Amino acid sequence: MMNNIGLYIHIPFCKSKCPYCDFYSFRADDDTKSRYVSAVLRELRNNSEQLMCKADTLYIGGGTPSVLAPDYLCQIINGAKSTFLTDDAEITVECNPYSLGDEFFEKMSECKVNRLSVGLQSANDAERRILGRRADKNEVQSAVLRAKRAGINNISLDVMLGVPGQTEESLKNTLDFCISSGVPHLSCYILKIEENTPFFRMREKLPFPSDDDTADMYLFMCEYLEKHGIMQYEISNFAVPGFESRHNLKYWHDEEYLGIGAAAHSYMLGKRTYYPRDIEYFISGNERLSEGDGGDEEEFCMLALRLCEGLCDERFFARFHRHIPQKMLENARQYEKYGLCECENNKIRLTRRGFLLSNSVISEIIL
Repeated sequence: MMNNIGLYIHIPFCKSKCPYCDFYSFRADDDTKSRYVSAVLRELRNNSEQLMCKADTLYIGGGTPSVLAPDYLCQIINGAKSTFLTDDAEITVECNPYSLGDEFFEKMSECKVNRLSVGLQSANDAERRILGRRADKNEVQSAVLRAKRAGINNISLDVMLGVPGQTEESLKNTLDFCISSGVPHLSCYILKIEENTPFFRMREKLPFPSDDDTADMYLFMCEYLEKHGIMQYEISNFAVPGFESRHNLKYWHDEEYLGIGAAAHSYMLGKRTYYPRDIEYFISGNERLSEGDGGDEEEFCMLALRLCEGLCDERFFARFHRHIPQKMLENARQYEKYGLCECENNKIRLTRRGFLLSNSVISEIIL
C-alpha cells in the first residue's frame, strides 16, 4: 500500500503576464478553458484507476487558477475528491485578488477548500505596479477579509524581495500589512530575473536593490517575522506553528506527488515525469515525458537542507537504511566555522546566512 501522495493541478491561465514571470501561463478563451477542465477531469479518473492510491493534499496552482469560473474550479476539486482525496485533505487554491467577487470565496468554501494562497508580492502600490500586479493593497485586504467571512482562515500571502525600488522600510511596511491581516502563512521569495521575461530585457534600466541590500532585507525579514510569531520553516516560507504548508512539505521531504496539467511535474514510484509546456499536448491525452529517476540520497539531502529542521539522521536512516555519510558531516563542519550551517546530534541544518548561499553550500556539503 502506497503512502498518501500529494496532488498538484496546474491551471495555465492568466489575465495578463507579470513582467518577472516565467511560469507556463497565458490568456485563453472560454472554449480552451472548457476543454482544459475536461482534460483535467479525464486525467484524474485515469490516474486514479492506474495508481490506486490516495492524496491527502491538493494544490491548484498556476498561472492564476482564480481566472477560471468558480464552477470550473469546483468541478476540478470535486473530481479530485471522487478520485484521490482523503476526507482530511489540505486543499489549496492560488488566487489573484484582482476583481474577485464574493461568489469565488463562497464557492471555494462550499467545495471544502481550506487554504488559499493570495498573490500580494508587496503592500507598496508603486512596487506592485512595477511588478504588473493589477490589484492594490486594499483589494488584497478585502480578499483576505472575504475569505475569512466565507470560513477560510488558513491563508498564505506571497511576498517578494529584491523588487525594483524596494528598501528595508518598504519591506517592513509590507510585513506589517501581512501581520495586521492576521494570515498564518507567508511565502517570501527573492526575485530571480529569468530569461525571456520583460524584467530580463530591462534589467539594466530598473532600480533593483544590490545583492547585499537584498540579503540584508532577507535577514531583517526573518528576524522581524519571528518576533511576531511567524516562524521560518523553509528558505522562503514562514508560518504560525501548525500552519505550515502540508503540500509543500511533501516536496521538501522528497515524498511522492502527482502533477496533472500542462507543464506539471510528478514524482511517483521512483520516477520523475512531466507534461511539456504545451496545452494541446495535454488536452489531447498524450503521455507524460520522462525526467529520469528520482529520490536518491543526493536529491533527498538537497531538499531536506532547504528546511529549517535540516537533514536529520533519523529521517535519512528510515529512507536509506544507513546513517548520514561521515564525509557529508565533515563537509558540513567546514561551513559551520563560517556560521553557514550547524551540525549537532548527526543533524545538519543551514543557518539563515547559509540559506542566502544555499545553492553553493548545499552542493558542497553533499559532494
